[in-house]
Amino acid sequence: MKKSFDILIKAGLVMDGSGNEPFRADVAISGERIVALGSFSETDAGLLISAKGLAVAPGFIDAHAHSDFTLLADPRAEGKLLQGVTTEINGNCGMSAAPLFGKALERREEDLKELGISERWNTVRQYRTLIAKRGIALNVAMLAGHGNIRGSIVGYEQRDPSVKDLEEMKSLLAEAVRDGCFGLSTGLIYPPGIYSQTEELIELSSVLKRHNLLYTSHMRSEGTCLLESVGEVIEIGERAGVKVHISHIKTAGSRNWHKADAVIAVIDDARRRGVQLSCDRYPYVASSTDLDSILPLWMFEGGSEEELRRISDSEMRTRLRAELLAMGDVSSYWEKIIICSVASEKNSWMEGKNISQISSELATDEVEAIFRILTEERLRVGAIFFSMSEDNLRKFLSLPYCSIGSDSSARCFDGPTRLGKPHPRTFGTFPRFMGRYCRDEKLMPLSKAVQKATMLPAAILGIKERGMLKSGMFADITIFDPETINDTATFNSPFQRPSGIYYVLVNGIPAVRDGQITGSRSGRMLSR
Repeated sequence: MKKSFDILIKAGLVMDGSGNEPFRADVAISGERIVALGSFSETDAGLLISAKGLAVAPGFIDAHAHSDFTLLADPRAEGKLLQGVTTEINGNCGMSAAPLFGKALERREEDLKELGISERWNTVRQYRTLIAKRGIALNVAMLAGHGNIRGSIVGYEQRDPSVKDLEEMKSLLAEAVRDGCFGLSTGLIYPPGIYSQTEELIELSSVLKRHNLLYTSHMRSEGTCLLESVGEVIEIGERAGVKVHISHIKTAGSRNWHKADAVIAVIDDARRRGVQLSCDRYPYVASSTDLDSILPLWMFEGGSEEELRRISDSEMRTRLRAELLAMGDVSSYWEKIIICSVASEKNSWMEGKNISQISSELATDEVEAIFRILTEERLRVGAIFFSMSEDNLRKFLSLPYCSIGSDSSARCFDGPTRLGKPHPRTFGTFPRFMGRYCRDEKLMPLSKAVQKATMLPAAILGIKERGMLKSGMFADITIFDPETINDTATFNSPFQRPSGIYYVLVNGIPAVRDGQITGSRSGRMLSR
């Protein structure tokens, strides 16, 4: 006799994603959809999941991820599933899997080789086909990276695009949008985005306006020129008439910590004027990106080979040394930068050590150590930067328009993505936010925390039929223990499973069952 439901989640405390008070209910699933919430007989189900004493929530949506290539290398996405993540938003900070032509493709070659990815592609549609062929463990929504678009057309030169260039860039973006992208992301501290002017970004955003899509930005500055950078995002929103979003909002550097309240006031004022402005944040006071991001803008023009040439040029090296030594409190600055990944086995001993420790091992000063690391690793060095304030972190996490994003890629505990010592946010973002900040430190009720990880990012990006538990929605569901959910990943030992998360369903299929990965690949690339 056919059962009424494929899966019945019984007697859980439902946090439906709305932020409202939780309630006791069963959740019934048939196929890939939720079909009812209520009270049902256990005999009605093909699979019965007892959720007594547990919270039942929509699957968490990682509002800011970077799994564009790691999912091709290893589609299992263990580090995200075990956090309760069922959907990632990829293509952030101006860096996406596609479009990928010319110089932009050349620049990604080393990444692809390192991950063992043999296929090559140019368009979003081709990338989506590759992902579908692989099969992935979670869902992915994609942004088109401005860096990809500019790099494909203009390259890595410090110049404005010509009229023809700009039309070609708009055409590439329009094609990416037709192929399913949810918006445009910029990375304005990275080449080639660092060379763009506001007018260029407004012009590109005209493509987004036609479809009410999102403009997201890793801003030009998160420290010294923070307020000016927020102002640019607001200007783009107002003049282009588009929704805008600030990636991983922060005040970087202790000399800028006092700016948090002013930043929030500027954002709130813009929102009152009608600007649709949102942001995301991860629950850590350390960031992570390429080590060479600390170098001045003039170092990047012309691409990686030119950057390496400048590091080796004695005259430019002298100038660069002076600029690096002028960067804040030198006595502690270098201790707050930890190397998390290098490309070579020879220098793998550096992973997990700060720049001061490495310079001591190399019997040289910190600036010379950086020159040496970047040269020997041909710029392929990841670093962690301790630069933020706990008080400001809590302020930003508490904003009603701030969603939760890990700013990390999906990795696994073995295979091609187990590389280096990545930021622990890779494995701990969502349980850390729910456990430490919301349960233990009472930053907000857990139902509000769930909203920030589910309904809010879905609404910001325009993801339909996900992010809430109600009849008709896709059955992306995370079941966890509110009393024990916690992160265990550390900076010294990041490859650690969180605790307290027992079931994760992706499109109605258990991806985590009794706390263990099932190996299912029921995820998919989402379209607008």
